[in-house]
Amino acid sequence: TNTVERAIRPLCLSRKNALFASGDDGGRRWAAVASLVETCKLNGIDPQRYLADLLTRLVNGWPNSRIDELMPWCWATTEKG
Repeated sequence: TNTVERAIRPLCLSRKNALFASGDDGGRRWAAVASLVETCKLNGIDPQRYLADLLTRLVNGWPNSRIDELMPWCWATTEKG
């Protein structure tokens, strides 16, 4: 259980601050971002690089029909290949 506790510790330390990030939905929004960051880590991706690329592609008009290609596990294969 020490491995699990170390993995969730950064999330627990910032949970109270994140709940008030942007009104009533702050907790849900924080959970979505935290989930993306942890999924990146599980797939061996630098979360900062992934989020920067993701946001750049979305701002530049990435089509909604291809949104699945931007998920961390798909993004990892395109970056390596």
